[in-house]
Amino acid sequence: MTATNRLPDVRESTIAVPMSPGERRRLTWEVCLVLAISVGQSAVYSLLSLLRRLLAPVPLGSQQTQVNPSRDALALWDIVYQLLSVFFDLALVALVVYLLWEPGQSALRRIGLDFTRFGGDLGRGILLTAVIGIPGLALYAAGRALGVTVAVVASPLDAAWWTVPLLMLAALRAGLTEEVIFIGYLFDRLRRFGWNWWAIILSTAALRGAYHAYQGIGAIVGNVAMGIVFGWCYKRWGRVMPLVIAHTILDIVAFVGYPVAAALWPAVFAPPPSPTPTPTPSS
Repeated sequence: MTATNRLPDVRESTIAVPMSPGERRRLTWEVCLVLAISVGQSAVYSLLSLLRRLLAPVPLGSQQTQVNPSRDALALWDIVYQLLSVFFDLALVALVVYLLWEPGQSALRRIGLDFTRFGGDLGRGILLTAVIGIPGLALYAAGRALGVTVAVVASPLDAAWWTVPLLMLAALRAGLTEEVIFIGYLFDRLRRFGWNWWAIILSTAALRGAYHAYQGIGAIVGNVAMGIVFGWCYKRWGRVMPLVIAHTILDIVAFVGYPVAAALWPAVFAPPPSPTPTPTPSS
């Protein structure tokens, strides 16, 4: 089956159907609650963090934020807390998949988060990695040069033996959380409300940008662009798996490669000499 032949299946599975006022109200509450405990909550904290950064006396470009900070000074407890954080975040992803489940129809199959076409998904994911990753890196460098992007400390510079596996888990968590909720879940629910494809793509891309606002203006622009590309690809392919693969690879490269990048290009990637106390949003 070609991608063109699969497209009608995606549209039919998320097409707007007549709903009673009660059904529409229930679905509205469901979407609001999912957003309130997941990416919507993080977006609110992220926007507040950006506002505080803009109001701070220190210029935005001289501030920094940590993406994967240590949670405890003792190695054992740091590992335990990191693993628990990943587990509970993935539990939210599982909840969203459960809400998408319908009798006689697998939610994972419907949104394309399965291994039935893994070869094609992997190829598309790698292609997306290049399409998003190279311009994204250039945009980050430009944002740092213009002073509109915060210095993002993607991983500890003094890595221990457990750091890389935990960073890879964190990258997988980010890929699943953002793509399943932003794309798989919201595309399904907003189509049921009767939204057209481009309204969904642009609104979810804007939410993705707000989700990363704590990193500065450049991150908002970059993630909105990423959301538009990913949304268009999902509309065309009908599968979340390539997006999860691309997102995970991008984050693994960013997290694991950060110490090397900070050493080679300190002006762009290294944290400012005097870390600022501006907050990192909780999620």
